[in-house]
Amino acid sequence: MARLVECVPNFSEGRDRAVVDALAAAAEAVPGVTILDVEMDADHHRCVLTFVGEPEAAAEAAFRVAALARERIDLRAHKGQHPRMGAVDVIPFVPVEGVTLDECAELARALGKRIGEELEIPVFLYEAAAARPDRENLAEVRRGEFEGLAELIGRDPARAPDFGPHRIHPSAGAVAVGARRPLVAFNANLATSDVTVAKAIAKAIRFGDGGLRYVKALGFAIRDGRQAQVSMNLVNFEGTPIHRALALIEHEARRHGTYVTGCEVVGLVPQAALLDCAVHGLRLEGFRRDQVLELRLRRPPAGAGTSVGDFLDRVAENTPTPGGGTVAALAGALAAALVQMVAGLTIGKKKYAAVEAEMQELRARARDARPQLTALMRRDSEAFEAVLAAGRLPKATPAEEQARAVALQRATLEAARVPLATAHLAAEVADLAGVAARNGNPNAVTDAGSAAWLARAAGEAALLNVQINLQSLESSADKTSVENEARAVARRLATTADAASAAVAARLSAKA
Repeated sequence: MARLVECVPNFSEGRDRAVVDALAAAAEAVPGVTILDVEMDADHHRCVLTFVGEPEAAAEAAFRVAALARERIDLRAHKGQHPRMGAVDVIPFVPVEGVTLDECAELARALGKRIGEELEIPVFLYEAAAARPDRENLAEVRRGEFEGLAELIGRDPARAPDFGPHRIHPSAGAVAVGARRPLVAFNANLATSDVTVAKAIAKAIRFGDGGLRYVKALGFAIRDGRQAQVSMNLVNFEGTPIHRALALIEHEARRHGTYVTGCEVVGLVPQAALLDCAVHGLRLEGFRRDQVLELRLRRPPAGAGTSVGDFLDRVAENTPTPGGGTVAALAGALAAALVQMVAGLTIGKKKYAAVEAEMQELRARARDARPQLTALMRRDSEAFEAVLAAGRLPKATPAEEQARAVALQRATLEAARVPLATAHLAAEVADLAGVAARNGNPNAVTDAGSAAWLARAAGEAALLNVQINLQSLESSADKTSVENEARAVARRLATTADAASAAVAARLSAKA
């Protein structure tokens, strides 16, 4: 699996296209780095690059753009709406795939040390890479900005950098380097030019002043002072989604006699953040993100069309599906495939002509079992997702609570019946493996034995899933019926698997 890190450096340059293009080119020149987005804002006098790559490549690209920014950007002549303390103002690393936040923090520390030593720019570590709690918040790190820090670094021990010289760089300032989770940079433009209104709204919504959790906000004047803007970073868009922040801004704007004329996203935005807005705005009930066509195409349900590597990666993820029931169905399908193989190695050979018809039937039955088991791989995941969806139903009123309880019972019963079907098929495949072991090509008897053991594992694993789902059900005739059926299939599975193993042992002894 690829190891990908996103890097989103912010620069104090939003008006000179040549400088911005040079920064992007410097990053893209690093092998393995891909530029995803370049955003310029003349009012803020700021640009944002977004690129991805393997951790080492992303760190090298970050260093190169920091070095170039030191040469091309002079903060002594910089004026813009956005707070800033450096030519390259902030360099965050964001985990994308196969990389943890802690690993991104280590990457940030290594880069910070290199920038401090080689570029002689003071470096402050922030968020997940912070060396001290009071520097986790970027706003605190940047407090005083370029001009204020020039007076404090080297004089105030509290403002001593983590790396680099204890003095401000005369033109490049200082830089914050850190690691964070994905965020949404979201701005709301107001129908007023009064920046004091934007500042008041920003204060009302930001967490630091008693507003919404995970929201950082500032008020700015944009378009040469003709319009006011509330600029936000939503550092946890699941904890506080975009639509909730916007609703509070609209409420506060009405209090000040104005309204939101439009909104904008700066840089790239996680798809999940926009889907949350769509679900809220459309009032969708029971919606799953994988109902989005493009997402389903990118990540189809676990089944026969899923590659082995992709399936293993998905099982290994910290999500409940695909889980044990899906893996059990796959083990059953593998067992059926082995039975087919043994039958195929027997059919058409003169020395086994006496069992030709039996092997033809055996192969057909194993071939029929395979698609049923791969279909159960998909159904098992769907059944458990339905349980999770039922658990998320509202329960604010007695009626809602009752409806939720009924939906949970129904979904959980189905989640027990699906692995029960897998166990039935596993017992059948174990029986077929026994026939293959007794009468199939003796040179493939161990393959028949492998099929028997896989079928036993598939059935027993499936029955474990039946058992845990039954524990969540209240007593009923349906629950009793499933319990009785599960006990019966467990007995059949043990009998057929034992018989198959005995047949394998007998054939092996005869060959010795």
